[in-house]
Amino acid sequence: MHKSALDSFKNFTNTYLKFIENPHIVEIGSLIKNKKNKFTSDALRILVDPNIKFTGLDIEDGPNVDLVLKDPYKIPLPDSSVDMVVSVSTFEHTEFFWLTYLEILRILKPDGLFFLNVPSNGIYHRQSTDNWRFYPDSIIALEKWGRKNNFNPKVLEHFTLDHRGREIWCDYVSVTIKDEKFCNKFPDRIINKIQNFRNGRTNNSEKILNYTMAPQDMSHWGWALYYKVRKILNKINKKY
Repeated sequence: MHKSALDSFKNFTNTYLKFIENPHIVEIGSLIKNKKNKFTSDALRILVDPNIKFTGLDIEDGPNVDLVLKDPYKIPLPDSSVDMVVSVSTFEHTEFFWLTYLEILRILKPDGLFFLNVPSNGIYHRQSTDNWRFYPDSIIALEKWGRKNNFNPKVLEHFTLDHRGREIWCDYVSVTIKDEKFCNKFPDRIINKIQNFRNGRTNNSEKILNYTMAPQDMSHWGWALYYKVRKILNKINKKY
């Protein structure tokens, strides 16, 4: 798991976890591949208090997995039983992520939170497929999908992280509460504590913070230089 994803999860728990007593956290897509020990630096569970109940779900068994999903779109947990569901670098590989989203809403308590971190950019990386990238309005569309299916979710905040060094993924980060009635339980926002983001909003505000039309790789000097060099090389190759 890349560093910016781990950092955004830390920001999420630092901002929201303090408002929940004895939380149960469920991670969607928890498998750590090619690791002998599940408690590695890539495991989200080691970033929270070890006394917190943490359940890792995946479609394969292995390190850091507590429950294997027989059906990727059916979570074997009761309705309204979980305080937080987190998914990091998984929805891009999930073919029908909108079905997963409905299951997440089902198992969350009314005041439960869903934390999503997913690439908006980056290389093609199959596990076993690579299907999606998420843009600024993606989580708003999922909120509407939830309401269409008789839930009452509310996006508390969402934003896209900037490209920094080798962090090419430009993570799309969002926090959603299952029932809009409980928004006031969580007064703090990650977006008020960070600066390296673009196209952010809180509580579906029409105001977009750090607005930009250009994709990150078009406005970052390193990628701009890369595209120029590639264009020159293409011209040279065509001549010969």
